Amino acid sequence: MTPEPIVVLSALEHHLYCPRQCALIHVDGLWAENAHTVIGSRAHRRVDSAPGRRERGRQVLRSVPLYSDRYGLSGRSDAIEVHDDGTVVPVEYKAGVRHGQSADVQLCAQALCLEEMLGRPVEVGYVWYGGTRRRFRVEFDDGLRALTLGTVEAIRANLVSGRLPTAVADQRCRECQLEPTCLPDVLVRSEAVRSYVEDKVMRCV
Repeated sequence: MTPEPIVVLSALEHHLYCPRQCALIHVDGLWAENAHTVIGSRAHRRVDSAPGRRERGRQVLRSVPLYSDRYGLSGRSDAIEVHDDGTVVPVEYKAGVRHGQSADVQLCAQALCLEEMLGRPVEVGYVWYGGTRRRFRVEFDDGLRALTLGTVEAIRANLVSGRLPTAVADQRCRECQLEPTCLPDVLVRSEAVRSYVEDKVMRCV
């Protein structure tokens, strides 16, 4: 039986960046653009519009739909390389530079889908970063697979609950396109004031 609700692959990177951002996008259906999202969208349009072709002894497929009934995942791969020996390698394109493991997790989720769809192991993939114009090799080891599945379940729990995670108000918020909607500084200050008042009340009781 497919777990419900379905988690879209793009949600994994959103959640690892900020669980509240992920919930605003995938629970509340909010979206906005900033410089980062526009650059990313333009980069992906170039990738998606490129034709599939044979490159350096391998067939490159673009914008491939992916799914997993077992894990309740759905989405699309930027590119999949199919080698002559049958090896399948997913490739994710990012416009900027590497930040942590968020892209690795998104890529690992694509590998889980491919393994189920093709009935064969997918052991490695690549993230191509436009900021450095380099490919980063990602091995889908047990640790990364566990992190990926744990992230999927955390997102699904938020989807089921329908509740927004707590605002964090840290450096991530300055780069987030949803900062004007999320209002993290206001929420965190309000929570601090509420905690202060409650503490004072309890001391007077």
